[in-house]
Amino acid sequence: MTKNDPSSTAKRLGAEIREVRKARGLTLNDLSDQLSCSTAYLSRIELGSARISGALLQEIGKALHVDPEWFAPVQSGEGPLERHHIVRAENRRKLSDMYTRGEEEMGFCDELLSSTLSGDCYLILSRFAASKGAPPGPLEGYIFEGEQHAIVITGEVELRLGDEVIVLREGDSFSYPSMIAHRFRNRTDKEATMVWAMSPVRISW
Repeated sequence: MTKNDPSSTAKRLGAEIREVRKARGLTLNDLSDQLSCSTAYLSRIELGSARISGALLQEIGKALHVDPEWFAPVQSGEGPLERHHIVRAENRRKLSDMYTRGEEEMGFCDELLSSTLSGDCYLILSRFAASKGAPPGPLEGYIFEGEQHAIVITGEVELRLGDEVIVLREGDSFSYPSMIAHRFRNRTDKEATMVWAMSPVRISW
């Protein structure tokens, strides 16, 4: 494994801190109020132009409810572009631990397929455990600004979209504005997996 370029790493780290902060609904002032650094310094960190100590990263992780280790993904490869943009299967980062709802309630766990959360959209892999995902009654659908696109890779998933209940099987795909109330669950005895493209970044389920 070759070491990453420090400036590139700083920019990626800063961009991801910014995206998680925004996804948590916090302003720079909101976050800096919980840290031992100024708003101006935090802004420089997010821009990748200021050094961040291990202690400060611990503070940021605690304030954002994220394990600080999440911000240090394993990046391997020969060239800088490979290290920056390619995610090997064994190096995927888990997203579910960052959500406000647990996997038991949601019925699935997510892994980040994209190399970073910074950008206009991101790609994730969802795993629906067998016979999991029955939401509490009455059925509550998620509604938020943005759009979702996905394909079922394995198994079978039930989608409730608005007032309709739709069964999705291997190879089926969909796209819809996420302002339509939606909820998923796996009612079968086999795991189901889906790959998603979503915009904007959302980690506050």
